[in-house]
Amino acid sequence: MSGHNKWANIKHRKMAQDAKRSKIFTKIIRELIVAAREGGGDPDKNPRLRAAIERAKAANMPKDNIERAIKKGTGELEGEQYYEVAYEAYAPGGVALLIKAVTDNKNRTAQEVRHALSKYGGSMAESGSVSWIFERKGIINISRDKVADIEELAMIAIDAGAEDIKDDEDPIQIITAPENLSDVKTALEEAGYEVEASVSYIPKNTVRVTGGDAEKLLKLLNVLEDLDDVQEVISNFEMDDAEMEKIIAAMG
Repeated sequence: MSGHNKWANIKHRKMAQDAKRSKIFTKIIRELIVAAREGGGDPDKNPRLRAAIERAKAANMPKDNIERAIKKGTGELEGEQYYEVAYEAYAPGGVALLIKAVTDNKNRTAQEVRHALSKYGGSMAESGSVSWIFERKGIINISRDKVADIEELAMIAIDAGAEDIKDDEDPIQIITAPENLSDVKTALEEAGYEVEASVSYIPKNTVRVTGGDAEKLLKLLNVLEDLDDVQEVISNFEMDDAEMEKIIAAMG
């Protein structure tokens, strides 16, 4: 599994356990608002909103908070105006970064992202110079301990339209075309699996990083992902598992 995927899984587990619930809620609320604004307030007709609601429930967000955010997105309640922005950047070691954010102040967000990049050896990239490295895909995560038979899981997913299955880490990851995500998710749920589904980007190629570059990279990713406005940071790095674990342990 690529370093990027392993890092994402570690961050996923950390968020599930993080005591800073207000920071997690802030990110999810913004995603709920934008998803409802762009695709409407009915999750059955809005896959992005459905995924955001599932993320909110996984973080134990109160139902009232979820409903209020959706109503702000649809205009039923007054609320802040949020915008989606994306930044392309390079991290130490020549690693490509695609930084997705939702903000009510584009200038503030850009300044915060630039500050983090400059502090840890990264830099902004010209539009289009990084985005081509990544492909938009549907991603389904399933906890390994919830899967008794991986071959059976794979057959169900592939029959429903999945493109690839990565079962060398926890959670198991199923990759689909974005338009097939709902069909694959439904097939797995009907078979009794508990899944988390989203649409994101995965790298077409990877860059291996070691030593000082590896340490600066993970610190940079950590800082970027902790920014309130940043929803997701997609990267294309490879890193030795032992080295990654050692750096993460040192970061606390």
